[in-house]
Amino acid sequence: MSDALTLPAETREQAGKGASRSLRREGRVPAVIYGGNEEPTMIHVEEKELVKQLMTGHFMNSIVQIELGGKKMRTLPKDVALDPVTDRPIHADFLRMVKGAKIDVEVPVVFINEEQSPGLKKGGVLNVVRHELELVCDSEKIPSEIEIDVTGKEVGDSIHISEVTLPEGSESAITDRDFTIATLVAPSALKKSEDETDEEVTETEVTEQNADTVEDEDDNVVEGE
Repeated sequence: MSDALTLPAETREQAGKGASRSLRREGRVPAVIYGGNEEPTMIHVEEKELVKQLMTGHFMNSIVQIELGGKKMRTLPKDVALDPVTDRPIHADFLRMVKGAKIDVEVPVVFINEEQSPGLKKGGVLNVVRHELELVCDSEKIPSEIEIDVTGKEVGDSIHISEVTLPEGSESAITDRDFTIATLVAPSALKKSEDETDEEVTETEVTEQNADTVEDEDDNVVEGE
């Protein structure tokens, strides 16, 4: 997991839309900390600081130490709601982390030893299907990333979750299938796939245009009658 971030907060005494709007006018963002078999804690944080941490790019995959009343609580961001017009944060949810608990997280994948892949050396392209893996992890052992070794991979090979060695304390949240994480394809095959997609879209557009033309002709016949 990425290094822990620290986010100062204050207790929120009132709930409701009116109280939340008032906080936002003051440059604060209403939030809640929940989980851990405890009652939810209503808080508010400084909007500028929250935006700053969101801009790091790894906020949602980081442990966030929330400072509240002189104490620190380890949390994991679960959701940050944004205003649909201004993109400003309007609410945030944090999951309280308890020692020994299991939590669901999205962990980015990183491919290593690409120079040891014969397929890539020949000009093949790594087609990444999943850039993140949904894992169930011990709250004390959340990995920052999952490394996937492509040593020996040839064009046409696929990398499935069953081939990946996950860190101790982590397991895939998807257990009903051996899903694909990436494939190694030839540049021409990738281009062909994209061209076929474009052709399908064009055929659909032509079909729709023809249908519109037929409808117009039918309307003209009715008017003529």
